[in-house]
Amino acid sequence: MGSTTQATDRPGARETGTVPRRGAMLAILCAGMFLVLLDVTIVNVALPGIGRALGTGLPGLQGVVDGYAVAIAGLLLGGGALGDRIGHRRMTMLGFGLFGLASLACGAAPGAGPLIAARVAQGAGAALLLPGSLALITAFYPGRAEQARALGVWAGISSTALPAGPLLGGLLVDTIGWRWIFLLNVPITAAAIAGVRALVREPGGPHGRDVPLDRAGMVLAPLTLGGLVWTVIAAGHGHRETAAVTAALTLAAAAAFVAAERRAAAPMFPGGLLRAPAFLGAGGIALAMNLVTNGVLFVATLQLQQAGHRSALAAGAMLLPMAVPLALLAPVSGRLTARFGTRVPLTAGTAVAAAGSLSLLGAAPGGRYGALLPALLGIGIGDGLIVTAVVAAAMRAVPAEHAGLAGGFNNTARQVGTALGVAVYGAVAGPAPRPAFTSGLHVLAWVSVALWLAALALTRVVPAR
Repeated sequence: MGSTTQATDRPGARETGTVPRRGAMLAILCAGMFLVLLDVTIVNVALPGIGRALGTGLPGLQGVVDGYAVAIAGLLLGGGALGDRIGHRRMTMLGFGLFGLASLACGAAPGAGPLIAARVAQGAGAALLLPGSLALITAFYPGRAEQARALGVWAGISSTALPAGPLLGGLLVDTIGWRWIFLLNVPITAAAIAGVRALVREPGGPHGRDVPLDRAGMVLAPLTLGGLVWTVIAAGHGHRETAAVTAALTLAAAAAFVAAERRAAAPMFPGGLLRAPAFLGAGGIALAMNLVTNGVLFVATLQLQQAGHRSALAAGAMLLPMAVPLALLAPVSGRLTARFGTRVPLTAGTAVAAAGSLSLLGAAPGGRYGALLPALLGIGIGDGLIVTAVVAAAMRAVPAEHAGLAGGFNNTARQVGTALGVAVYGAVAGPAPRPAFTSGLHVLAWVSVALWLAALALTRVVPAR
């Protein structure tokens, strides 16, 4: 059955109207993930400039990245649950609006503290729009083949943020200043809200309006994840007392979260899903992918700019070997997934990324680019093969009524990986250009390979088709 016929078999698909209208709707929804990824890569190349302008060191710069990632990770499941309850179209528009307002606050931040706070608000906006946009896409493309192709388009368009981010960020930082990397989001979010209002209709079918929200879980999840990340950052920079306090608070929040989930009438983590190896396996692969990718991206930026004394634009251009393959191969991953299932692209991607990560063993003082290039290229190719397949694996591992939760969980795993990657890799490498930074990169080569091999093992439990 072709995609046009399938599109007219579902209530949500009928409401999208013509094929061009449905294509325009897909493009608008893809803008959500584009913005979320853009604000990772575009910020990375601006970090040295932000540090100089606001007078903050490595822990503050990690906070700028991780405040955003932790908020997304901690609130994504709540965003998915809210969307399942009140409608994903409404949550997507709310997410775009909050993201735009928070971006304005980031651009006007007078210091590191206000900037980190605004980044947390940005992450909250992303946590509302991401699961909603993904659930709308899967609703309007219900057939497995067309859904895999649509997810490939979603991953491809959103992944263009990866090559665009370093270049655009470098250009803005070197010309009109780092604040414009945030202010750029404001008109984009305004246009996206207008597009959703005009083109996107809420899919047919009931929402869970009578299902009680897991309010305790929505509060305790970000506290637990945030505490974990800040503990790693504090420990990595030798702040033992701070690390001990945050570790104790994290354990308390985690225990309270587990207790709250057991008592909740509608928990954020349905017990059945937490016992499903396929669902958890997809999440584990997504976590490992983002942990290594964003960890390497963070330390590579420091190596190129602070150790190698390159401009933001030059460093951005040198990061393209990671970003371009990811953007180009994401649609290919969608086609491979549609034809062969999820395991083929996942297996190939994790193997290639593991091989590329080994080149970090050749890192040397002075910001030499030769050792970074194979790692960037291998990880970029591997991510490009993984990114669409891992989303498809997560969505296929759950019943259709949990689409918002599946999208939220998979993106939560990715953002947890991002936050931990920046915290762990930054802690191991330390500030550049100290001599210990290079030996830290050698340690991180083995850490990266081990994580990719763990992800490779998890490909055996995800849905084969």
